[in-house]
Amino acid sequence: MKGGGGKETVTASFLRFLLLLLLPLTALYFFYTLHLLLTSASSAASSCPPDDSAGSSSLSVSRLSANLTAHVAAATPPAATTLQHVVFGIAASSRFWDKRKEYIKVWWRPRGAMRGYVWLDREVRESNMSTARTGLPAIRISSDTSAFPYTHRRGHRSAIRISRIVSETFRLGLPGVRWFVMGDDDTVFFPDNLLTVLNKFDHRQPYYIGSLSESHLQNIYFSYGMAYGGGGFAISRPLAEALARMQDGCLRRYPALYGSDDRIQACMAELGVPLTKHPGFHQYDVYGDLLGLLASHPVAPLVTLHHLDVVKPLFPGARSRPAAVRRLFDGPVKLDAAGVMQQSICYDGANRWTVSVAWGFAVLVARGIMSPREMEMPARTFLNWYRRADYTAYAFNTRPLARSPCQKPAVYYLSTARRADGRGGETTVTRYERWRHPNETRPACRWDITDPDAHLDHVVVLKKPDPGLWDRSPRRNCCRVLSSPKEGEKGEKTMTIDVGVCREGEFSQVDAGKASSAK
Repeated sequence: MKGGGGKETVTASFLRFLLLLLLPLTALYFFYTLHLLLTSASSAASSCPPDDSAGSSSLSVSRLSANLTAHVAAATPPAATTLQHVVFGIAASSRFWDKRKEYIKVWWRPRGAMRGYVWLDREVRESNMSTARTGLPAIRISSDTSAFPYTHRRGHRSAIRISRIVSETFRLGLPGVRWFVMGDDDTVFFPDNLLTVLNKFDHRQPYYIGSLSESHLQNIYFSYGMAYGGGGFAISRPLAEALARMQDGCLRRYPALYGSDDRIQACMAELGVPLTKHPGFHQYDVYGDLLGLLASHPVAPLVTLHHLDVVKPLFPGARSRPAAVRRLFDGPVKLDAAGVMQQSICYDGANRWTVSVAWGFAVLVARGIMSPREMEMPARTFLNWYRRADYTAYAFNTRPLARSPCQKPAVYYLSTARRADGRGGETTVTRYERWRHPNETRPACRWDITDPDAHLDHVVVLKKPDPGLWDRSPRRNCCRVLSSPKEGEKGEKTMTIDVGVCREGEFSQVDAGKASSAK
């Protein structure tokens, strides 16, 4: 065979040289490492008694096991938070107790379904009654705070007592508490929606969750980083524990602050925990009618309502303000708490009307095609906290009730709510009746568009319950006009609307309204 001589190539010689060099080096490294290990073991055996070595080894294994368990626990998502994981601390005054306890009765679930306490300045008639009899949380009397300094000229030193409610509740040592939730005696909570919000956060981390005032000036005077107490706020257990340890000293450092909530925020600043804002907590530092705010509720679960004593009843004609709130709870909240107050906007093309549904509360129908950008902006049916009609006074955008007299909407308030079974499954049926102020007059309008006030008596809204609404990305529901009254129709005139999740790829509702109108 050609080229098959016995001489090695240069490459083969080089590889053999490397191999011969690496083999002794590898053997030397192996024996040196083995020697070190044996020497270390011998030294450890001679310096420690055998029993101690076993104990030390056992302790090391125990620590490793504990660390591993803690790591696995931290990595494992906790079970869902329920009402049994939440304890409420409600700030109340014996002076207003007889009136405001009626609000608590509306949302509180007695007989152990919820845990919490009303903290009062002194005993009241219900102090020694059973909670099953009163339908209220158990009553506690706050500790004496006379030793704490308070120097604000216009405030009241009860703010110190109220600011310590979370700490005093924590010190009760209730088992299994993940969240401490605080509110006033005139704060109305929506418990299922509160759980929806709390389940978005890890209760094992320090969280301080709430929202601001609607008043721009209030936020400037107090803080844009503070959870307003009347609107309610939630503090996770680790943060409540840290607060309880340092709060009394913290309170002594801030005698000049006005209220309880800004004292809480001052202590949170010292702990380095910022406010996690959620738009479902409502302080409602306003006067007048909440219609404009609630009819354009943010795309977020409704968690609280506050200051209901200083605004008009939610539903006109209700025998009392608490009774108006109860209408909401007995109907829509029971049927579909997640969807309460959620706005949907659609168009009646045949009549050229814009329809805005605040589910479970009210329906507004206006002449003409108004854009969703305008309709989702709260109409100024209210005054600010300083009783002025000043559009610059709010921490959000607002709009006039009607830019044109022709666009003044007809308002339909909830009258009944029920559940119905059909081929498509369970459906809620809510009915809304036209409401007119006793002295109301409709402005003159030259538009060639039928006035809904004169042409529409009732609105019926069909909606499937959607408990998983907030498990998806926030989006306003879609609505469609299924039927509407026609010109010249006799008898009671009703519009039927379907509200539900928007279909994938659904086009603009404004386009839908214009297309229907063109037909």
